[in-house]
Amino acid sequence: MKMRPVKTTPLVSHQMAFLTIVGFWIFHALIVALRAMVMDFSDQGELASRRVVVTISGIVLTGLLYLFLRLFDRKPLSHRVTAAFLAAIPIAFAFAWINYYVFNILNDPVALFDDPDISRRIKEIERLIGVTPFQQVAEVAISRYFFIIAWASLYLAMGNAREARDAERVASRYAQAAQDAELRSLRYQVNPHFLFNTLNSLSSLVIKGQNDRAEAMIQNLSSFYRNSLSSDPLEDVTLSEEVELQKKYLDIEAVRYPERLRVEIAIPDALNDLPVPALILQPLVENAIKYAVSRSNRPVTISIKAHQHEKNALIIIEDDGDLPDNGNNGEAAVHGNGIGLRNVRDRLETRYGDKARLDIFNKPRGGFIAAISLPAPALESAAITHDLA
Repeated sequence: MKMRPVKTTPLVSHQMAFLTIVGFWIFHALIVALRAMVMDFSDQGELASRRVVVTISGIVLTGLLYLFLRLFDRKPLSHRVTAAFLAAIPIAFAFAWINYYVFNILNDPVALFDDPDISRRIKEIERLIGVTPFQQVAEVAISRYFFIIAWASLYLAMGNAREARDAERVASRYAQAAQDAELRSLRYQVNPHFLFNTLNSLSSLVIKGQNDRAEAMIQNLSSFYRNSLSSDPLEDVTLSEEVELQKKYLDIEAVRYPERLRVEIAIPDALNDLPVPALILQPLVENAIKYAVSRSNRPVTISIKAHQHEKNALIIIEDDGDLPDNGNNGEAAVHGNGIGLRNVRDRLETRYGDKARLDIFNKPRGGFIAAISLPAPALESAAITHDLA
């Protein structure tokens, strides 16, 4: 199979290169013209016309240097610098020869001073000290070499800046891909964990011969997974959709604990459309079932509530289960260090960074609170408030 050559865009666009070249040489011409005016050289008009020819020659020669340096795009910076410093040598000498030809050979040499005697004396001095045309060309070439290198340095700097921006964009894409992969991984951890617990409960119902309750649980489980698996792990859902999914889960658990499970839900209308990660509440509701309802011999109420505090939305999962036998810290440690809650913390950190958090603690008179704080700057304050104490 024949591979097509990969096309790469130049580090510096043709337009930008042309503008910098023209700008450099126009600046050079202005400086030289200013010098001629300060020195009060004669025949300024003739000098200006020849200076235009020299300037155009400089633009063309530097354009050739640009085309040569483009061949080294995407090469190591040391290679590009070496190419620029070496290629600038013939460019500088070519410019110097053109400059010498235009001002000293083309038509008649331009007299810099009105007094012919001054010009003759300068020529005589040059003859006596043995200044050759090559030496005059070399002197101009050396001075213009550093001018050309200045442009080449600007060109290399712009190219290097472009490479740095490209590298940042690539790194950003890789970072986003890694974050997406982590979010998918954390999101998919929820379903197997929940399924394991649910299948154990289903097995217990079958063993006890409670077939009607087992059938109801299977139907509720099917409905729950149909809704949860249809969502994109990287896409948020609205808070109302997330709460509706937790209702389905609680319907499953209500088959297991028909006499012990009570549910209260209070979500203000202002927060219904709040975007939240899908199944972010699942481990919190599941923990309330595991540590409050299953361990109690009396009815336990699990509430899902929300309100806005300043620029954050608080989503609270609360139960009124019994106090743990080993004190407040014991139950908090169990609730706070399980796989499910670590999953919630990791997902919040990956999705929001330090702008979201999960707080967990025991209620003094029994029960447990898990509160998720999410950024919600665009929402108006909700009417429902909740005292965590």
